Amino acid sequence: MSDITRGSGRRNAKLAALPLGMAGRAAAGFGKRMTGKSRDEVNADLMNKTAEQLFAVLGELKGGAMKVGQALSIMEAAIPEEFGEPFREALTKLQAEAPPMPIADVHKVLDQQLGTRWVERFREFSDEPAASASIGQVHKAVWSDGREVAVKVQYPGADHALKADLKTLSRISGLIQRLSPGTDVKSMIDELIDRTEDELDYLGEADNQRAFARAFDGDPDFLVPKVVASAPKVVVSEWIEGTRLSKLITEGTQEQRNDAALKMTTFEISSPARVGLLHGDPHPGNFYILPDGRFAILDFGAIGLYPDGLPEMTGPILALARDRRYDELRELMVQTNFIQASHADRVSADDLAKYLQPYVDPLYSDTFHFTRKWLQNAAGKATDLTGDVYRTSRNLNVPRDYVMVFRVLIGCVGIAAQLDAEAPYRAILAEWVPGIA
Repeated sequence: MSDITRGSGRRNAKLAALPLGMAGRAAAGFGKRMTGKSRDEVNADLMNKTAEQLFAVLGELKGGAMKVGQALSIMEAAIPEEFGEPFREALTKLQAEAPPMPIADVHKVLDQQLGTRWVERFREFSDEPAASASIGQVHKAVWSDGREVAVKVQYPGADHALKADLKTLSRISGLIQRLSPGTDVKSMIDELIDRTEDELDYLGEADNQRAFARAFDGDPDFLVPKVVASAPKVVVSEWIEGTRLSKLITEGTQEQRNDAALKMTTFEISSPARVGLLHGDPHPGNFYILPDGRFAILDFGAIGLYPDGLPEMTGPILALARDRRYDELRELMVQTNFIQASHADRVSADDLAKYLQPYVDPLYSDTFHFTRKWLQNAAGKATDLTGDVYRTSRNLNVPRDYVMVFRVLIGCVGIAAQLDAEAPYRAILAEWVPGIA
């Protein structure tokens, strides 16, 4: 039986092991200092072991637990340097890697989804997984017509494991609500659960991918692989060969990194206008740079439905923040429920100015240099429990229609900071976000 099918009690125990394990290592570290090891040596050792456990536990559990890890990986650039490389490396591994499932399980899923004679539909099929992620893994194959294809196979039991993780998440909504009393936590979690559960529906994902492939067909800058075949737990699509964005982060030239940030942000922000859908899972494991320079996009399970484009207040809110018209912005945010009426008297225009200032920096110039230091500064203010910015954040809300939009915007910023890229962020938003120009 696969790990992913084990009971929720065991899964919860493994998740609980993360903080307990770190506490145990901290105690052991204290003992080592007593025997003469320096604080720096002990701290480095502790961080390495904790990072290894983070990857091992989240990677092994897959499901919702690993999706949390992948979401964290987008913002790894915000981790202060003093916490070191180990966490950065572990979180980056979660962008595209997970322990694979046994090949017997892969064949069993293919039997169920494509029929027991599925092998006849392929000229070749590699039993070695090419990639593995939160709820499925990919195998390279050659389709009957000679096309190289990627065969995405959902883990047996992934639906039960993911739903169990999401149920656990919904149970802690009360705790989150106490930490952020001005937020409609239930609505946000409901939206997150709905979009995450969508990722279990590979037929729906295939339809989404077909829609993106049609809209971007022939585009000189982007490639969405065409779907060859689909079933509830299997998607077969055209194989792409290129450089993973995560590799570009560490090895790319400045020009390559700038170009990748430009294309990634353009693709994400333009997709509601071009497709009526928002690609809601921006992380480096889903993006490739092809040899001809085109930007390739994978994974269309987490998709936002925006048939009329981005929500209409997205542009006006960003424009008012950019222009520092915080009195008008506060009024609009109350009207649109970004500040709930019950908390309106707790957020002033000055509070908004302090809270939003770091996030609108990219809108003040033709190009903006996204750096780890800049992102760490913004994240540090937001998480300083004694600071004004944190107190303001506790009284702000994200309406359900905007949850994915802002998650994608933040994801793009986080990846751009990992890339250490300069990008014309203001021009991209002006072109694709109505009301901001």
